[in-house]
Formats: sequence, structure tokens, C-alpha cells
Amino acid sequence: MIEIETLMRKAPVIPVIVVDDIAHATPLAEALVAGGLCVLEVTLRTPAALPAIAAMSKVKGAIVGAGTVTNARELDAAMKAGSQFIVSPGLTEPLAKAAIAARIPFLPGIATAGDIMRGLDLGLTHFKFFPAMAAGGLPALKALAAPFGQCLFCPTGGIGPDNAAEWLAFDPVLCVGGSWVAPRGAPDRAAIESMARAAMALRQ
Repeated sequence: MIEIETLMRKAPVIPVIVVDDIAHATPLAEALVAGGLCVLEVTLRTPAALPAIAAMSKVKGAIVGAGTVTNARELDAAMKAGSQFIVSPGLTEPLAKAAIAARIPFLPGIATAGDIMRGLDLGLTHFKFFPAMAAGGLPALKALAAPFGQCLFCPTGGIGPDNAAEWLAFDPVLCVGGSWVAPRGAPDRAAIESMARAAMALRQ
């Protein structure tokens, strides 16, 4: 099993993807991978999400996971579709235990010290800080991270090309999640590949 930290270190940005039309899935994944972003989070927010995960998983070089996973039933469906990792908006004990039992890399969302402590009790040390900007931005994460030196983070929510580098400069942040590199709708391959390359350049 690939470790969640390995995935988080593969690129400075994990695209947060919403797929409305299954026809968009493969060209979008191909463009992102061509630009260097190989770890792709497909959110379970549309009926096309699970088929999109299955299609994107066939793209050479793509490591595809499911986001917006909120319970064990969704986790199971995501894994059956081919998800190689799981991202959730929050942290619950039933979901965490299901992910740990399934031996799949798991990145749960946290926004408070209590969330982190619950994760640590379950043996988790890697978290999505969400919703990053609404939860207080970088100052909030710095305050949260201070007493939890063993923890590493992927902030997501309100992060874009204008502020991603500031987040990435904070050592406990291994990567950020962002939707700007994967706009909804029919993918413009050249534009997406260009945005992906620019995202890769955020951390040199």
C-alpha cells in the first residue's frame, strides 16, 4: 500500500475535481498528468463521479482517489470504482476505522484541535485542513500545527494560484488541494496542462 505521505509529496497541488459528464474524465486526467499533476481527487458530488474515477484510473501515470467521502458505504463504492486513496471533508471514527481496515491511504478533514486529537487517537497523522480559508486561513493552521509537531497537512478550500505558494512555504504543509487547475465543464487540454505546469512550479 502506498502511504498517504508519499501521495502528498508527489506534487504541490492535488486537483480537486468535480466531473459532471463522464466524457470529460479521461481528457481532463490526461491533461493534468501531462502537466505533472498525477494525484487526482475526484469528489463524490455528482452522479458521474464513480464512473469518472474508473475512467481516470486507466490514464497512464494517474493516481486517482475519491474526495467528499463521508461514510463507509461511500468508501466501499469508491474503492470498487478504482480509488487508490480516500479524502473526507471531516473526521469520524466509523469512517476512519473503515479506511484503516481497508488499508487504503486516508486523508481526513480537520478544522480544530479536537479533530486532530481524535485522528491521533486513531493512529492518523496526515490531515486535510478544511475549509482552509473559512476556518481562519494560514494563521489558524499555524496555531493548530504548533502543538502537533508530528502532523502534516494538505489545506483545501479557498486556495488558488495567488495564495498557494504562501501555504506551501509553511513546513507542515506538504501540498494544497485546489480546484482551479481542473475547471468544471469540457476540458481545455492546453489550458489545463499549462495550469498544471504552473502549479508544479509553485514549489521548487
